Amino acid sequence: MTRTSFAVLLAATALLAACGSSTTDRALSGGGIGAGVGAGTAAVTGGNVLGGAAIGGAAGAAGGALTDESDIDLGKPLWK
Repeated sequence: MTRTSFAVLLAATALLAACGSSTTDRALSGGGIGAGVGAGTAAVTGGNVLGGAAIGGAAGAAGGALTDESDIDLGKPLWK
């Protein structure tokens, strides 16, 4: 994965990571969104899709878990 692709992945994950009101909700939704963004980025750039999903999922889950509801609030997650 190139440096630019990784930067885009991290930015997208950080922007979308905090869906939900609890730490668990934000970590789950951030992980799912990050995995999707990571897999998509890897597919477009010719990288390993599973590796991109794993890296994106981990970054998204961490971003979601480390944010507070007052930092970014995109509303209730779909499963609630």
